[in-house]
Amino acid sequence: MPLTLKDFVVFRSLRVHQVLVAPKQVKAIYTVQKLDGETISNELIYSYNEAIFDPRSKEDVNMAALMLAQVALNYGLFCEQIIFEGLFDAHDKLFLKEMLENTAREIYVNKLLAENEFLKPDFANLQHQTQKKYAAAELIFISPTNQKPFVVKKAEPDVNKFAILSSGGKDSLLSYGILNELFEAHPVFVNESGRHWYTAYNAYHGMEKLEPNTSKVWCNSDRIFNWMVRQMPFIKENFQNIRADIYPIRLWTVAVFLFGVIPVARKRNIKNIIIGNEYDTTLQLNYQGVTHYAALYDQSKYFDNALSRYYVKKGWNFYQYSILRSLSELLILKILVKRYPDLQRFQVSCHAAHKEGEKMLSCGNCEKCRRIVGMLTALDEDPKRCGYTDAQIEKCLKALGSKKVKQLGQDAQQLYYMLYQKGLIEENEHTKKLAKENPQILQLRYDNERSQIEDLPKFIREPLLDLILPYTQGVVKMENRKWVKSDKAALKLADTTYKIKQNG
Repeated sequence: MPLTLKDFVVFRSLRVHQVLVAPKQVKAIYTVQKLDGETISNELIYSYNEAIFDPRSKEDVNMAALMLAQVALNYGLFCEQIIFEGLFDAHDKLFLKEMLENTAREIYVNKLLAENEFLKPDFANLQHQTQKKYAAAELIFISPTNQKPFVVKKAEPDVNKFAILSSGGKDSLLSYGILNELFEAHPVFVNESGRHWYTAYNAYHGMEKLEPNTSKVWCNSDRIFNWMVRQMPFIKENFQNIRADIYPIRLWTVAVFLFGVIPVARKRNIKNIIIGNEYDTTLQLNYQGVTHYAALYDQSKYFDNALSRYYVKKGWNFYQYSILRSLSELLILKILVKRYPDLQRFQVSCHAAHKEGEKMLSCGNCEKCRRIVGMLTALDEDPKRCGYTDAQIEKCLKALGSKKVKQLGQDAQQLYYMLYQKGLIEENEHTKKLAKENPQILQLRYDNERSQIEDLPKFIREPLLDLILPYTQGVVKMENRKWVKSDKAALKLADTTYKIKQNG
């Protein structure tokens, strides 16, 4: 008998309650009630290495409730009710409802309908049915007893300050390098419990010595995610032993880290919230009448716009965006390694990294390692700078001769073209088929959907362009589905108003 979404509703309720606020920590209890009445609980925690919160402040109590609610937004498909106990205003409630539904739709298309090796075979034949609403959960808000309404004081943060959601990846390292050179940069690392911290370890400990504004947040969200998955009867019991580039269920992940950064930005009076996302992470697709974002919503421009609108309504007046939206992955790595080699040495893009001495080192075997080694070599740079050995480099280049990389077609074609032209990979049917020149991959790309100069505040545009243009092969704009040469002067003629677009 065909499955429906009702077969995935496995919890009576998920309750987020007992919110506690201390100067350096906030936490709450997550309690799940299963369909048979059994209840089970766990604790979600965010901890800081500096005093951030005032437990007597309603605004800080409100901030804590918002932070601790984010993990729960992944479970709208699977619960009859999700109950948030805490201090929320009307803007918070609307935001949480909208993101709960959006995430449910994303998970429906990209986790339940799409091939997902974590699903048990009996749950892998869900039949598509277009619905007005995909989240099963009724969202319930319970305010503290006798709590009077509160109003967030309108903030006027400093436009020259930038908080960067940071890791050991090339995107956040380049974002920091540029913004530190031009303005005042505050890298904020979120130490998620578990092995995810391995990729950020080198960067955090290196930046801590270089940059006084470096901050770290510890969060055990990874433990809550895994604990929730263990309660789901449709997920394979051995899910933690399955090697994959996807999570079993969750897709509202970046926001869990982002809401750990926001309290630091509020305390330090920072205007700009920076997430290092590139050109190819903004996709709006349609699956048989269902709009979705290819499981990349929280890396897309639509996510930045939605959060920026929310921040303004709340009175926080942050702007959230990426300064890398017009760049490809290859161009990001090129600028990082050419202009900021001392930052690039911290890069760890491998999710199977391991510790040797006081450093984390990449595995040298996975697809990400092949891709990073391939790009650095194609750019005439030495992968040993960020920890790869001669043997690993040789192995990765050899593997590229027979295995694909997980890049969009034109990005992969340009990488293989550069490697092939330099004789760095063997000539065979695989490499000859992939190796095609796509000059736009090394150009700044602007179009009406993914990347517009108007997406950036006016004051940052010219210094940013002056800095990155020398490392590119120029500027192109999409016209009639073709890339057409443009230039910096043409970009200056664009609308100079920073728009928080209403779509997406």
